[in-house]
Amino acid sequence: MSGDRTDRWELSEAGTAIIAGVERCLPGWVEREVERILDAWGRLAPAARERAREEATAAGVAATQRVSEALARLLAADPAEQTATPLEIVRTAYREPTELLVSLGVPPVVRDAFDERAWPDDRYGLVPRSLGELGDDQLAPLHLAWGLAKARAMRPDQPK
Repeated sequence: MSGDRTDRWELSEAGTAIIAGVERCLPGWVEREVERILDAWGRLAPAARERAREEATAAGVAATQRVSEALARLLAADPAEQTATPLEIVRTAYREPTELLVSLGVPPVVRDAFDERAWPDDRYGLVPRSLGELGDDQLAPLHLAWGLAKARAMRPDQPK
């Protein structure tokens, strides 16, 4: 197998593993993040809290489907046409829990200036810093492996 084919295979394998990890971990991450913010706020009646848990489950499913489909589109593209990284796509997972928290009347949290500039719509500081924050420490190294494989696939003439 030529270096180019090996690099593309490694890129594909890392991408497949990232998608599988995101699909496994993202629903629970959404539920945990909603729960964390609601715990900090502490103003929902028990019945509303139970309804919020159910809605967080649905938000997790919706976020996972959207993010997983976006990852699949990205990773199916030729490496030269991939204009984002898997982490950039996963970071959009804040949208569904944010919509839920806004609908519950939860006020935004105080965020630092960088976060406010980088993710102005992330009212609750939910954007994951790494794939590992989804709940599986092995996802962060997979992102690194993907990046290295992509770099090699983009420059197949370089020595290994």
